[in-house]
Amino acid sequence: MQTTTLVKKMIFRWLTVFSITIAAIANTYAQPGNAPLSQVWVSDNGNGTYTNPVLYADYSDPDAVRVGDDYYLTASSFKCVPGLPLLHSKDLVNWNLIGYALDKQPPFDVFDKVQHGGGVWAPCIRYHNNEFYIYYPDPDFGIYMTKASRAEGPWSEPVLVQGGKGLIDPSPLWDDDGKAYLVYALAGSRAGIKSVILVNEMNPEGTRLIGNTVMVFDGHREHPTVEGPKFYKRNGYYYIFAPAGGVATGWQLVLRSKSVFGPYEHKIVMAQGKTDINGPHQGAWVDTPTGEDWFLNFQDLGAYGRVMHLNPMKWVNDWPVIGVDVDGDGCGEPVRSYKKPNVGKSYPKATPPESDEFNTPTLGLQWQWHANYQDIWGFPSGNLGFFRLNCIPRPAGAVNLWDISNLLLQKFPAPEFTATTKLTFDARFDGEEVGFVAMGMDYARIALKRENGKLAVYSAVCRQADKGNQEELSAARPVEANTIWFRITVQKDAVCSFSYSLDGISFTTAGAPFKIREGKWIGSKIGFYALREGVINDAGSADIDWFRIEKLKKQK
Repeated sequence: MQTTTLVKKMIFRWLTVFSITIAAIANTYAQPGNAPLSQVWVSDNGNGTYTNPVLYADYSDPDAVRVGDDYYLTASSFKCVPGLPLLHSKDLVNWNLIGYALDKQPPFDVFDKVQHGGGVWAPCIRYHNNEFYIYYPDPDFGIYMTKASRAEGPWSEPVLVQGGKGLIDPSPLWDDDGKAYLVYALAGSRAGIKSVILVNEMNPEGTRLIGNTVMVFDGHREHPTVEGPKFYKRNGYYYIFAPAGGVATGWQLVLRSKSVFGPYEHKIVMAQGKTDINGPHQGAWVDTPTGEDWFLNFQDLGAYGRVMHLNPMKWVNDWPVIGVDVDGDGCGEPVRSYKKPNVGKSYPKATPPESDEFNTPTLGLQWQWHANYQDIWGFPSGNLGFFRLNCIPRPAGAVNLWDISNLLLQKFPAPEFTATTKLTFDARFDGEEVGFVAMGMDYARIALKRENGKLAVYSAVCRQADKGNQEELSAARPVEANTIWFRITVQKDAVCSFSYSLDGISFTTAGAPFKIREGKWIGSKIGFYALREGVINDAGSADIDWFRIEKLKKQK
């Protein structure tokens, strides 16, 4: 009798554990395509509401377009490659990363090496004549255009629509009469001029500018640093949505006119107001099939980058009001939480990928390099279950990681999280090392390095890496095994702590907590590097078994 009761209890406990496990798996794989749902930030509250930011990651300068029941979004990628990310959503809250428009960034001879602050600035995505178009600026070379029949690609080779230094933030408009126009701005850091909005006619194919450049708005007096214009037409009015006042402290401005070349009236339609959401900056107006209007914009959160918010929008007397107009003055305030858009039906939760088991023949879409990828940097192992990262010679004169191109990194995904990785290091010569890094202008890392034929763990921090400062190194700790677990714990205010383990269970702290700082126009990133001193004919390598983003854990 006692034995029977004991067996029943054991079966009950086993079924309970099994049920919990199945539920956890179902939640983890709740989004389409069996891609893991984030464990650290999901905007969809599951009760018909959402919490901003809808993407707690550095998708700066977002622009989006609706095609039927689908939404497609792109964002700035600066020097990071692949560039021009493409995200897809059905409801504007849940987003999947589906690809990139730029496999490599032109000019190749320039972007084969890291170019901090350069590359893809604020792009614009549009759908015209059954094709997707992306116009993007490189502030050092001009305005480019690439197009595709499907957002997933393949995308065409970029066409230089207009060469020139300092041309930024382009947005096209194909008018009802078949004519095409481009609105854009100027970057003071390159052009020596800023705070103006310009419009040019384009050829109908959208491949080159024609006619005169017309200044349609000068923001110097009332709206300094006006930039990021987006072109729309509604009810006979031409609209230019353009933020002003600076990234972290500004407001959302809208211009309108009955003529494409003006004169334009202007009105502030969203500002921080009494909220804690600073500088609601540039973004995209989209509508739903049910007739609602919404605005996707970003907020600058320093080390976490420029994270993406979703705000309700309505039209009052042919002026947009973005956010919630608390005092009825026609200028809205951004929302922290709100009812989800009515898109006609409900869709599963979804988030961009974060963790990676490296079990496929392609690198996960969440990963980007610091420059155009070179074949020798690393490669997937197919069905072998790891990513091979090769030890590349450290560039001459590089005193820290700032100018290292072969950094394999992804965006910070939440205000707090842990990132843990398991790897095996095959060091063949002294001076070879593999590291796990939280990267920015102030960064920190943990590394496994071979010296005098032996392996040792050490950590390092670098303050103002962009200024060429040396790293501060910790004392080396000898280890016998070449398989190691590294962990980075990120807490509020981007304070990072590092640890390592030789068994995956017990972790040893390495170095003191360190506050990471953002990169040049991008948020902090997390990932890997592998380096060596000098050139050899058979350099060492590291096989990364897996990388996992999880809820914050206490160090053991």
